[in-house]
Order: sequence, then structure tokens, then C-alpha cells
Amino acid sequence: MTTIQLIGFSASIFIGISLGLIGGGGSILTLPVLVYMMGINPVLSTAYSLFVVGTTSLVGSVSYMRKAQINYRAALVFAIPSFLAVFLTRKYLVPAIPDPVFSLGAFELSRNVAIMLFFALVMLAASFSMIRDKKGETRQEIGELQFNLPLIALEGALVGTLTGIVGAGGGFLIIPALVLLARLPMKMAVGTSLLIIAAKSLIGFLGDLSNMPVDWPFLLEFTAFSIVGIFVGTYLSRYVPGEKLKKTFGWFVLVMGVYIIAKELLF
Repeated sequence: MTTIQLIGFSASIFIGISLGLIGGGGSILTLPVLVYMMGINPVLSTAYSLFVVGTTSLVGSVSYMRKAQINYRAALVFAIPSFLAVFLTRKYLVPAIPDPVFSLGAFELSRNVAIMLFFALVMLAASFSMIRDKKGETRQEIGELQFNLPLIALEGALVGTLTGIVGAGGGFLIIPALVLLARLPMKMAVGTSLLIIAAKSLIGFLGDLSNMPVDWPFLLEFTAFSIVGIFVGTYLSRYVPGEKLKKTFGWFVLVMGVYIIAKELLF
């Protein structure tokens, strides 16, 4: 095992820490770690990312279940269209992406590069979502839930499609939807988000099993490190202000997104 791979396994711990602290962000780290540190091609890495993030989120959601900080009704309303979208995307859309995606004269945009560039754009969107202030996310009161069913279902489908293409859990989109559209307090939104991420990511991974080979020993080992991280993150969440951490992580994601775009286009 090379030094860079050892660093990659160590970085997987931070994937879990991110999920445990802010209920998202794990997939933002997973794909770059798998591609740039572990040397796995981007298409297979998106599949591995689904398993890593899904399994880690499922483990993390257990502690929220014990504290009754998951709203199952909100999870169901959001999750059904998301489940369908992510499974269909992984099963049919991703294998249908041509390689190269685009060519003009001597220039060719390969499928691997296209996926990484699209993921970098998702990272930029995620960073802006985490950096900017959202007054609605400070809401802590628990009242009668007022579901905006069409908007929740639409966002669920969009997040599911995004998850399917780039292996992103989509917590940065799920949490605002749960807070603003389902009126959940922040901690309950984080717990519900973890459950949704777990279910739709693992369902998406099932769509890959017939399309590509899986190195199970590596995948399980990498996931185990991430699970260690989510226990650490859940513990730290008792002491670290979530909003401050989210902004710091947002700036990190912004830098990573710019780096990926520069690396894929300029180097």
C-alpha cells in the first residue's frame, strides 16, 4: 500500500466525521479521495461512494433514532421519489453516458472527466449553500408539520438524480428542504437527512451491482474507517457549534471544487 493510499484511508475517517457533525458533506469528500488518492476510475468511484456514504449514514442515523430525532413521515414524503430517481439513474442513465461525451476536432471530453467536472460544480453549489446564512435553519420550534408535498417530492427526485450521477448523498440539499418545506428543527432535520441519505444511496448502489465489478475487501475496509469517523463526529456534535463548522467546511469544499476543475481542465 502506497503512502497516498494510507492517507486516503485516513481521509475516509473525515468522511464519517462530516456526516456525524453536519448531516451531510461526506460524499463531497468521498469521490475525490477514491479518485485521486485510491486511484479508482470516476464511474466506479461514484458507485463506491454510494455504498460508503449510505452505510456510514445508516450507522449514524441509529443514534438519532434512539433520541427520537428522526421524523419518519417527512423522510417518507421526501424519499419515495428520490429512491426511484437514484435507482433508475444508476441502472440506466449512467451506463448510457457516451464516452467521449463531447468532441470537437481534436478536443474530446471523456466520460470520466465529465463526471468529475459535474461533481466539481455540485461541490461549488454545496459550498455556497453551507457558507451563506439561512435564517430558516435556525428554527427550533416543533409544531404541526406543514408539508409542501409537490416541492418536497420534486426536490426528492432532483436529489435522487444527482445522487445517481455523482454518488453524492445530497445532504446539503436535503436539510434545507426538511427545515424550510417540512418545518423540522435543525437537529431533527440532520437525523432525518442521514436516514434518507442511507436509504437512497444504498438503493442506488444496488443498481450498480449488475453493471460493474466490486472489490468488496477494499470497499468494506474503506467503509469501516468512515464508520469510525461518524462515531467521532456524532460525539463532537455535542460540543462544536454546527453552523460555525458548516461554514468552515463550506470554504474547504469551495477550494476543493476549484481544484478539481483546474486539475481536470488544465493538467
